[in-house]
Amino acid sequence: MDKDKDKDIPKVLQNEVQYQDLFFYQKSEVLYALTYHFAKRFLSAKADRTVDQMIQAARSGKQNIVEGFADGMTSTELQLKLLNVARSSLKELRADYEDYLTTRHLTVWDGGNPRYDTLLKFCRQHNKVSDYEPFFDRWGDEEQCNVALTLLHMTDKMMKTYLSGLDKQFVTQGGIKERMHAARTGYRKGIDEELQRLSQQVPILEQRIEQLLNEKRHLEVLLQQARKRD
Repeated sequence: MDKDKDKDIPKVLQNEVQYQDLFFYQKSEVLYALTYHFAKRFLSAKADRTVDQMIQAARSGKQNIVEGFADGMTSTELQLKLLNVARSSLKELRADYEDYLTTRHLTVWDGGNPRYDTLLKFCRQHNKVSDYEPFFDRWGDEEQCNVALTLLHMTDKMMKTYLSGLDKQFVTQGGIKERMHAARTGYRKGIDEELQRLSQQVPILEQRIEQLLNEKRHLEVLLQQARKRD
């Protein structure tokens, strides 16, 4: 079939997304590193089960994003599920940070806090672990909690936007079964169109062949006549 027609056939596999370049994934990496150091530094591993819970929630958020994009090549439905699991894990982590501040009578920074705007700007502009790592041993617990809460809010907002687009894609394109059906249907349609095009050319080619045969017979007659004259 024509290569241009092949382009019109729906694909079974989705285009691979470089999740490492997505800001919400990069911030999930920061959250895992930040949470690991926060838990080890401010929580007693022997006396507080929250250490493992927070670290696991942060890791689950990051890893389910990775798995979601890996499985998203074949299954939009599974990608939606895993990314929502990631969101749930990060919401659990947010609750742990909020509980830490509340139980220790520390402050959740909001718009009225003099450090809030600076914190917000820093978290918006920085997405890599290396941007935050120098501060892990310098920030106090209240500051680290508020950095984490700000990152968690931003990450969740970005993931909601991404999931909304993914949901619309699933509605319009369906899952892998629907894409396989569309691909097969498109391929068969292309084959049928090609056969129809070729069948339409057959009478034209037959007519041309007949013309060539007539020309050949005419030339043979002329050749015979020329030989007789000689």
